[in-house]
Amino acid sequence: MWKGRFRQASSDLLTNYSESVSFDWRLFRHDIQGSIAHATALKNAGILTAGELAKISSGLRRIGREIAAGQFKFDPTLEDIHMNIEAKLTRRIGAAGAKLHTARSRNDQISLDLRLYLREEIGELERLVVAFQKALIGLAARHEKDVMPGYTHLQRAQPVLIAHHLLAYVEMLERDHGRLRDCGARLDECPLGSGAIAGSTIVLNREAIARDLGFSRVTQNSMDAVADRDFACELLSALAIIGMHLSRLSEDVILWASEEFGYLELSDQHTTGSSLMPQKKNPDIAELTRGKTGRLYGNLVALLTTMKGLPLAYNRDMQEDKEAIFDSVDTTRSALAVFSEMLRAARFRTTATTRAAGDANLLATDVADHLVLGGVPFRQAHEIVGRLVGLAAQRGVALDALDPGDFLAASPLLTRKVVKAVFSLSTALAARRATGAPSPRNVARRLAFWKERLS
Repeated sequence: MWKGRFRQASSDLLTNYSESVSFDWRLFRHDIQGSIAHATALKNAGILTAGELAKISSGLRRIGREIAAGQFKFDPTLEDIHMNIEAKLTRRIGAAGAKLHTARSRNDQISLDLRLYLREEIGELERLVVAFQKALIGLAARHEKDVMPGYTHLQRAQPVLIAHHLLAYVEMLERDHGRLRDCGARLDECPLGSGAIAGSTIVLNREAIARDLGFSRVTQNSMDAVADRDFACELLSALAIIGMHLSRLSEDVILWASEEFGYLELSDQHTTGSSLMPQKKNPDIAELTRGKTGRLYGNLVALLTTMKGLPLAYNRDMQEDKEAIFDSVDTTRSALAVFSEMLRAARFRTTATTRAAGDANLLATDVADHLVLGGVPFRQAHEIVGRLVGLAAQRGVALDALDPGDFLAASPLLTRKVVKAVFSLSTALAARRATGAPSPRNVARRLAFWKERLS
């Protein structure tokens, strides 16, 4: 590439240290796509003839087929996928291949390739997020009317419908979907034609190149175009947040599948055993996903750290972006796919969830709410019910098993009839009808909404 300036070849250590073709080869389709669009622009600018363009396009497509078939031998001394393709093309078609890099730098070339690659991957990630939402909705629909305890601080708090709990993750994933769309919209600009830093005196029609490649606009500053990795940082951030959501669900699944909770049954296909203990059935998908979230965070921090000290414009440090990007994309795609499959085969043990939701303490707040509706200030109502909970704990009985006289002694509003009505689980759930609350009607309406939205 630079033999005109240098008198000695690169050392073997430098070659091995600086090559990236061992991992950036996966950009070959995007590199070929960009090169054909660039060659078309060169032809339109009079740099290439129609015959040369045809030879370049045909040659590039042939190389693409060879790489896809595993028949292409990569040369690490050529550093990256761009030079490997260009060198092979030039050996095959001669001078026309040597003209391809006119008015182009590897700096704008890699920026283009990454944008093309991530545009494609974002589309696939969006599809996988929607599939995951559908898996959650399917499981929620199978348990639309079943109850379970909701938790705060990992302590039983209030009763909810299982579907309501699962739909919370559907809402999270919708925000994830929005972040992916936003990232896709921001990277939708074509950097090709920016050159190494300051464009070229050979002026190409950048708008036509952008149209050929399906971009909606072109970058407006050549230095920013080649130095920008905001789009990659933004995507890694979005994937890290997806990982956080998957990890939180993983923690729920791990707890629910434990013998202590006994709420969730995972299929044999999506669990593993122990090499020593024959009774074990481990939720490995959830545990691995929880662990892989750390990698997603690490990749984001690695790229942010790489970029934070770089002066304009391009610096070789930026080669470190690709492995982080590839790993996060691959990890998130795999996690979404396998988690979706696991949820489609899972089922709740509703006997256990219903029994746990029958804990009368879950309705202590409802007792306080009744007192408030009767005119008692909330803090006073909270104290009254708190004393009743303490009394039940002292006697070793459930809250609703206290004597009617204990309730009346606490407040004349807590008559036998009132207490019986307040401790009805179905009544308590039906009363939670504010927007976003888990009444059966609200949950049914939200399930219908998501089924329609994602259909």
